[in-house]
Amino acid sequence: MSRLMKNLPTQTEISQLFDNTDPEVVWLKACAVIFRINPDYDFTTVHKVYLDVIRLFYGEFPGYGPIKTLYHDLSHTLEVFMCGVRLMHGVHASGEHLRDDELTLMMLAILMHDLGYAQRVGEETGTGAQFTRTHVQRSIEFMKEHFTQRMLPADILVDVTGMILGTEHFRPFDQIDFSSDRNRMLASIVATADITGQMADRKYLEKLLFLYQEFKEAGFGTYQNTFDLISKTHNFYNLTRNKLDGVLGGIYNKLSYHFMDTLGVENNFYVESITKNMAYLEKVIAQGEGEMYAMLKRNNIAESAKKLESHV
Repeated sequence: MSRLMKNLPTQTEISQLFDNTDPEVVWLKACAVIFRINPDYDFTTVHKVYLDVIRLFYGEFPGYGPIKTLYHDLSHTLEVFMCGVRLMHGVHASGEHLRDDELTLMMLAILMHDLGYAQRVGEETGTGAQFTRTHVQRSIEFMKEHFTQRMLPADILVDVTGMILGTEHFRPFDQIDFSSDRNRMLASIVATADITGQMADRKYLEKLLFLYQEFKEAGFGTYQNTFDLISKTHNFYNLTRNKLDGVLGGIYNKLSYHFMDTLGVENNFYVESITKNMAYLEKVIAQGEGEMYAMLKRNNIAESAKKLESHV
């Protein structure tokens, strides 16, 4: 028993699962996971896109300014990317073997699914949040232009397009036209990673303060104020949980296979993190609007959000 206890992951190791802010570290972590699926996987195409995505966020991509949205930021994409590759490994480890070309499709879709928030030269007004309703289609347009300019394989455009469409939260997933049931399953991995990765983020509740600012700029939703959005987030979680367990097939459960293989435990640390976030959310709501900023303390996000509100 004592030997087994020593093998359990420490709290630090668990916390590091959700520390995905450094692009170089995230890339190395992602490669290590994919190599568990295939030690000979060729990262050439994915790495090329990964570097371009980083450049786009930083404002170093020709024809575009930096991505300025504070919720849908680089950290969000990296969290979803890491969740995605871990889920791919979990699916593979469960016996549903994934081919190299399928891994490539999913990684490209995840990396490019929120690039529609990027502002082209001449679109610099606002933060890019004004594209909330159209950002998925804009992401697809960017992806198509990018593949043409970078001379990437044109034959995978259709499949990546479907996967990106699957991340649009208010689009019925079962109404998306996929080329095969297999591609529908791959798209469910991408969509699941998008939901699970962001909601398991240790900063998720704090970043909701930024999400309200994005929605307000976009004229999206009927939220009266930040606390109204916070108060309704549990309803959003219930809806997304139904989606995860329904049309997306409960595939998030496969993450436990990843953690069994890498950490030796059957825990699904993403589900556990989401559960903790939702439990703390209830405490925030119970304390009321006056204590909201005091209770959301991670990464000084509350201070930044208050400054944003004061300038509105």
